[in-house]
Amino acid sequence: MNTGNIKITYTIFVFVALAAFDNIIIGLFPPLFSSIAKDLNIQVYSLGIVSAINILITAFSSIGWGYLAGKFNRKRLIMIGTILWSASVYLTSRCNSYTQLFIFQFFTGLGLGCIASIGFSVLTDYIPYKFRGMLLSLWGMSQGFGGIAGALMASLIAPSTSWRKPFEIVSIIGFSLIIFYFFVREPKLGESEPELQDILKQGYKYDPSIEFKYLYDIISRKSNILLFLQSFFMNITTGSLIWLPTLYISKIQSEGYSMNTAIIASGYLFAIFQLGGLTSPFFGYIGDVLQTKTYKGRSLLTSFFVFATMIFYAVMFVIPMNKLVLPDNNKSLLILFDLLKQIIMNPWISVIFLLSFFASAAQSANTPNWLALITDVNLPEYRGTAFSIANLANGLGRTLGNAGVGTLLSVVSLYAKEPKNYIITLVLFQLFLIPSSLFYIKMAKNNEEDINEVKSILRKRAKLIK
Repeated sequence: MNTGNIKITYTIFVFVALAAFDNIIIGLFPPLFSSIAKDLNIQVYSLGIVSAINILITAFSSIGWGYLAGKFNRKRLIMIGTILWSASVYLTSRCNSYTQLFIFQFFTGLGLGCIASIGFSVLTDYIPYKFRGMLLSLWGMSQGFGGIAGALMASLIAPSTSWRKPFEIVSIIGFSLIIFYFFVREPKLGESEPELQDILKQGYKYDPSIEFKYLYDIISRKSNILLFLQSFFMNITTGSLIWLPTLYISKIQSEGYSMNTAIIASGYLFAIFQLGGLTSPFFGYIGDVLQTKTYKGRSLLTSFFVFATMIFYAVMFVIPMNKLVLPDNNKSLLILFDLLKQIIMNPWISVIFLLSFFASAAQSANTPNWLALITDVNLPEYRGTAFSIANLANGLGRTLGNAGVGTLLSVVSLYAKEPKNYIITLVLFQLFLIPSSLFYIKMAKNNEEDINEVKSILRKRAKLIK
């Protein structure tokens, strides 16, 4: 492997690892809601608002970062954004009031916006076209497991220290990432496009840059509109899943265990019950294969699995954790070993595990194929901005899902006690996957037209550059 390939591999690794951090911050909050509320003397539902605002500001700011990525040095931009969110997360660990918490998480969101938009822009210029779905799945999978890592960190560290310690640790890791950025290599624009390979190898440069006037072209493209809508509805559901640790805590406590034991166990369950997400590269590969046969392939494949996600999650939520046996002593390792034993020995937990595996596996088909589609239907210079706008739809949906659970929960709780109130609320939020699935079917024809148009434009530009 030559030096150039080593730098490319290193850069991809750094940006894939970085993708986890916006979701680590999101994942930290729910397991700590009760602890933060008690310490700051506020209501738990108000923390759902803070978490939702963080998601929303991250999504809005990513549009600005994505636009800047099309005009300036992406390496410098990602360093500036990382300094901003790392400092804000550290200040979060030092806050003493709800107002301070709100402000620091607002600025955390401003910094985190750089991760998705700039990371996506860099990776799509590196990843070869024929492996686009499979390799982008690693980036998406990193985001998913970032949320799990955040929940685990909160569940394991906070009970023996305080809710502040996990935020301190994340901020320190964030600052250390800046060192790794010095060694990344920024790719040439359009480097991964087959239509531009010849001119780039000959030393020519493909250098169109994004202009404000091009935003209408991006927003009005039919495939983009449908991808934005699909992402919005999909993320209402995925935003509601941030409350899964809270559901698990409620179910475990209903079996007679203490809050601390429930928090620790819920963190482990949140991670274990998302193991199906590891199948994401497989679904990305299947999408790549289907896309070589027809440009409708990815969207039709993903439509089926999005619908299946709804069914598996809804059934999983309803099943109780009967006959759960755990040590009620706050010892993390013992609780983990007993949970693993329960998955094998307790049929109730076994069924929940299998359903969660199928649900998270079906859900994981969405990310790599959605990312590949929004790459395929946009010109290289448009991709950072297009993804950022889509990320706004993503953030709006996730914010509605996150905050909406708290709002609907307060109504459902008038008629149902825990954990039934959580079960009913989360099942209702699965229904948003129906329109999400239908938008994929609707966009299949548009994908074919828009991908052919992008390839035609690139071929014409390559001839003009020579």
